[in-house]
Amino acid sequence: MQNPLRKRIPRELKGEIGKYLVIFLLMLGTIGMVSGFLVADGSMIKAYNESFEKYNIEDGNFRTGEKVYRGQREAMEEQGIKIYENYYIEEALTNGSTMRFFKNRDEVDKVCIMEGRLPKTTGEIAIDRMYADNNSLKIGDTLSSGDKTWKIAGLIALSDYSALFQNNNDSMFDAVKFGVSVVTPEEFDSLDQEKLQYNYSWIYDKKPKDEKEEKEVSEDLMKEMGKVVTLENFVPRYQNQAIIFTGDDMGGDKAMMVMLLYIVIAIMAFVFGITTGNTITKEAGVIGTLRASGYTGNELIRHYMTLPVLVTLAGALAGNVLGYTVFKDVCAGMYYGSYSLPTYVTVWNAEAFLMTTVVPIVIMVLVNYGILHHKMRLSPLKFLRRDLSGKKQKRAVSLSPRMKIFTRFRFRVIFQNISNYLVLFVGILFANLLLMFGLLLPSALDHYQLEIQNNMLAKYQYMLSMPVSILGGGNKLDSLVDMLLFSHDTQTDNEDAEEFSAYSLNTLPGKYKSEEIVLYGVKENSRYIQADFSEGVYISEAYAEKFRIDPGDTITLKEKYEDDEYSFVVSGIYDYTGSLCIFMEQEKLNRMFDLGDDYFSGYFSNTEITDIDTGYIGSVIDLDALTKISRQLDVSMGSMMGMINVFAVVIYMILIYLLSKIIIEKNAQSISMTKILGYTNGEISRLYILSTSLVVVLWLLLSLPIETAIMEVLFREMMLSSISGWITLWIDPKIYAEMFGAGILTYAVIALLEYRKICRVPMGEALKNVE
Repeated sequence: MQNPLRKRIPRELKGEIGKYLVIFLLMLGTIGMVSGFLVADGSMIKAYNESFEKYNIEDGNFRTGEKVYRGQREAMEEQGIKIYENYYIEEALTNGSTMRFFKNRDEVDKVCIMEGRLPKTTGEIAIDRMYADNNSLKIGDTLSSGDKTWKIAGLIALSDYSALFQNNNDSMFDAVKFGVSVVTPEEFDSLDQEKLQYNYSWIYDKKPKDEKEEKEVSEDLMKEMGKVVTLENFVPRYQNQAIIFTGDDMGGDKAMMVMLLYIVIAIMAFVFGITTGNTITKEAGVIGTLRASGYTGNELIRHYMTLPVLVTLAGALAGNVLGYTVFKDVCAGMYYGSYSLPTYVTVWNAEAFLMTTVVPIVIMVLVNYGILHHKMRLSPLKFLRRDLSGKKQKRAVSLSPRMKIFTRFRFRVIFQNISNYLVLFVGILFANLLLMFGLLLPSALDHYQLEIQNNMLAKYQYMLSMPVSILGGGNKLDSLVDMLLFSHDTQTDNEDAEEFSAYSLNTLPGKYKSEEIVLYGVKENSRYIQADFSEGVYISEAYAEKFRIDPGDTITLKEKYEDDEYSFVVSGIYDYTGSLCIFMEQEKLNRMFDLGDDYFSGYFSNTEITDIDTGYIGSVIDLDALTKISRQLDVSMGSMMGMINVFAVVIYMILIYLLSKIIIEKNAQSISMTKILGYTNGEISRLYILSTSLVVVLWLLLSLPIETAIMEVLFREMMLSSISGWITLWIDPKIYAEMFGAGILTYAVIALLEYRKICRVPMGEALKNVE
């Protein structure tokens, strides 16, 4: 015979449809978003990994001062490589950005057409899709540089520029002020050929097995190439930021999203548990009768667990459907907002299904079973007597008779519902933490840009690019000639210019990825770096904050691909947040790394240097370059912050609604009695809603310092694991006011709903369960 308890499930669902609908929607949204993220993440990573073969991405590239002729190419290809022309020209556009032009490519580093088509005639151009988005450009628009204009025929992704690094040694790519494009060979030939860069890509005949072997092979290749041509630049793929940065970064947010899901599910499980506990309290007499009639505790536990598990299952399944449709595209859009990725195909993600469906149901079952099992240990007689305490009755908290009756009543309401209010506090803490993160990041990035502007080392730092032929071996006579030419051509008459030396080392590998640290060797009595290096080195404030280094500490760094290590005693912290760097005497740095007494790497200057050949300038570090990190993070994560803010407010509203609803239902009999005694709905609201209001205000205020402490840890972890460089956590005081105001306004909406619920409590409720 069918279990008669099953007939109660549809009736319970109908009677509590508002509560279950709200929880279902929260499950739907949370699971849908996380499922969509995991599906998009897995699909994007698969598309990225497959792109190397699909688009024949280069194994490296090199640049020469002159065209490589047939004989030279054949000599270099004897080293087990195939060389392809990949020339480019850079032009400054009238919109303030720089565009790098390539010819249409169909052999190596192939082009993925995202929208439109490749250019077919002169005057047409296909530009990077992400650059177009960031500059509000679309097909049919025009770009101009001087007297030349190009009509946009298509939006593309270049397989060797998934991250738009203009220079390989930049700390962050910049998809706002730098873009890449392709044009027809005829259009390319019409560009200013004086700016032509003889860039070549190579593919190995036999791929190296791993990065270590790739390094060894590429070093040997560079030396052999140096014997044939004069190298201006040489970048094997494992060092090419434009290619590898995306792969290193993708998937890093997965753990955070899964943790977000499980926190929400755990909170919802406790809400379900409290809701079910309230239902058991209301139906204590029925449960006692059923137990006395022969129903076991486990049968009743299964009955009361059925609806929470069914709602969770429905939310999980519907959420996965949304994840694979709507949210997948939203999350993929976040990746496309950060990287210039090719098109992808959605792939089934078994791990995502496990995390977003199986695990939430298991959490829901365990939490509810634990709460129900604890309740069902009581004897049938206790249920019939409605004595559900499970322990000896405690005396009520003594309240001063000097308090007004309404004040004492409110305190009684708070004490009777303290467990519900504690769950509410956890919910407020979590929701406000999300809201703080959404409000904080844009503010912190703005503050970072202002801070950088106020403490630059110099308005310009020119990093010189020494020809690779000097460093790569080869013919010693040619190298000596190249060195003399380099020294002569890099002299400047600019009176603001001050020479400095630079060398790069890496932090020791550990929990986080190894980071590049730039060592600056500065002149004695420098105009730009004022520090006493007699007792050791100075490190930048960004370096000190990121790795928590204090004066007197010893730091150890290593060569990036070697075992050589160097230790330095930190004598001071230099007020500079633009990069992770060390400052020391130029003479000491040159001597330490055998660079030569007269060696220097670049210039500090407060005015532009115009008398050095641009071919010798590797990069210029100015305000625009230093704020690339914050600018790109703002572009990449700006839309996500708005979504996080909405999600936080929704969670906050749902938790307050559910828990305040439980409190009113739990006190329905008392509310009914006060109505019989002549109290108005407004007066009753002051007793019950105002009690919850006071607790909400208290919890909002208490949560702020806790959230600040948690955010300091989370922000630090995010910066350590996500970016090179450092952005200091800065919380604008107005954020606290915005969070508190959002909490009060949100609660005001819920309070209106609860007032309606109080108005609907009938006077006859007081006659129920009268013994």
